[in-house]
Amino acid sequence: MIFGILSAAVQVVFGALLGQLAAGTVGLLVGAVVGLLVGAPFGWASASAGTYGADPKGIFLFVIDHTWSLLNTFAGALYLALHLVFGHQLDRVVSAGSGRVNVVEGVSPRYATTIGTVCAGSSPGIQRHEDVHVFQARLLGPFYLPLVALNYVLFTIAPVWLLWHDHTNAPINRFTRYFEIGVYPHVWNEAIAYRIQGTPPR
Repeated sequence: MIFGILSAAVQVVFGALLGQLAAGTVGLLVGAVVGLLVGAPFGWASASAGTYGADPKGIFLFVIDHTWSLLNTFAGALYLALHLVFGHQLDRVVSAGSGRVNVVEGVSPRYATTIGTVCAGSSPGIQRHEDVHVFQARLLGPFYLPLVALNYVLFTIAPVWLLWHDHTNAPINRFTRYFEIGVYPHVWNEAIAYRIQGTPPR
C-alpha cells in the first residue's frame, strides 16, 4: 500500500512541476490535477497487484521508476488510466513482484504494447520481449521515449532499413506494411527486443 501512495504522490508533484514550467501558477494546479488523475490509478494498480516487492530488488525498481525513469512511469500511468477507462482488467497474478503492471487486454489483439512499466496484451510467449522495453526505459530514463519517437520519425521519412530488410520473406507490398513490417520492427528498441525474444511480423 505504501508504494501505491508514494507513487501517486510523486506523480502529482511531477505533474505540478511540469505544469508550472509550462504555464506558471495555473499550470501548476492543472498539472497537479492531471498528476492525480494519472498517478492515483497507477498507485492503486501497483499496490493492488503487488507490482513492487518489499525486498531490496522491489525497492530499487520503485526508486528507479519514480526518479530517473519517472517520465516513462508517468507515460505508462497515463496509458494505464486509458485502459482502465475502457474497462480493461489488471493481471494481478502476472504483475505480482514483477516490477511492472500487466493489463490483460491490449490495444490490438495482434500486439502487446509496453509504455514505461505498464504492459498490455502480453502473453507468456512474448513477455520477455516486453520486459526488454521496461528495462530499456529504466536504463535510458528521460531519454528513452524521445529516442524511440525520433527513430520512428527518421525511419518513416528516411527508410534506411530497406538496406537490410528481408524483402523475400517480408515484402513491403502495401502501404500499411510499410509501417507494420518495415518501420516498426526496425526501430532500435524493437529490433533489440526481437533479438531477445519473438519473431518480427511478416
